[in-house]
Amino acid sequence: MAQADIPATSAPGVTDFQRHYASLEHELGKVMVGQTDVIRQTLCCLLIGGHALLEGVPGLGKTVLARALGQVLDLKFSRIQFTPDLMPADILGTSILVTDALGARSLQFQPGPLFGNLILADEINRASPKTQSALLEAMAEQSISVGRTTHHLADPFFVIATQNPLEMEGTYPLPEAQLDRFAMNIIISTPPVDELVQIMDRTTGTTKPALLTIMNAGHLAEMKAMVRAVSVAEILKRYIARMILSTHPDNIHATALVKKYVRYGASPRAAQTLMLAARVQALINGRAYVAPQDITSMALPCLRHRIITHFDARVDGLDTVAIINDLLTHTETIPEAGAIKALTR
Repeated sequence: MAQADIPATSAPGVTDFQRHYASLEHELGKVMVGQTDVIRQTLCCLLIGGHALLEGVPGLGKTVLARALGQVLDLKFSRIQFTPDLMPADILGTSILVTDALGARSLQFQPGPLFGNLILADEINRASPKTQSALLEAMAEQSISVGRTTHHLADPFFVIATQNPLEMEGTYPLPEAQLDRFAMNIIISTPPVDELVQIMDRTTGTTKPALLTIMNAGHLAEMKAMVRAVSVAEILKRYIARMILSTHPDNIHATALVKKYVRYGASPRAAQTLMLAARVQALINGRAYVAPQDITSMALPCLRHRIITHFDARVDGLDTVAIINDLLTHTETIPEAGAIKALTR
């Protein structure tokens, strides 16, 4: 069966998606040297309607990436600098007493910075847990409640939160419930010599890269709809389900590492995220159906923040990356891509 006959979406539609996605990646690459995986995973979060948690030491370009994304997509951008004294009302908004021309007084809601399309929650783990939790409803329901009134947020609504490593002074660990609200945990590493030289050239010279606005909210909605139309074979759905269940130490499919070191496994939200992320990968690779490598390539950013380990894991020098790699090795094997394509007929 030809690719155009696959019912998920048409071959021209896949080509259009690839072209638009490549344009986004190219524009963001003007301000983000290297870090291809970081850009791809951030865009993937946006396209599946999730939120991104970027982690790395200060100065690696997390804020630059978020600002650039808002400019390239022509979205309303809001930046919130999280600090220990930040209160929930500072980000949600509050009701104030106003007086009209006739002298009558009334309460009027003043929206906070969460009322935007692209929200940069900068250094989120420097705020208190109370303020961190204020983001929960907004991220999960795309609405906030102030008093007895529920306010709906704009569409699209995309949170990019940045956090410093927990070992740094003045940081608070994010609650497990809030970590699960993020589609992916994206790690930004220190650049190698050649990329660092490029960063210095771009940022210390007389000219700055000019970003083009290449897409609006309507175009973005079309790409997001196309993601959900990609075919996923039943055998791959079961593969994802087994992988997620294998992260729980009391599950029959759990590996030895999971049983020994994991306290809490990934939630059903992880399975939803992984399947959507695999669909994005399929489209980027020019396919209207998900292949096994689309799933395995996105497992790490989708799962590493959702697996909570015992203290013994840190003592033994074992992190969630090793546990996920072990899961990928031991989860029941799946057919090759050619066989998967046949299953989408």
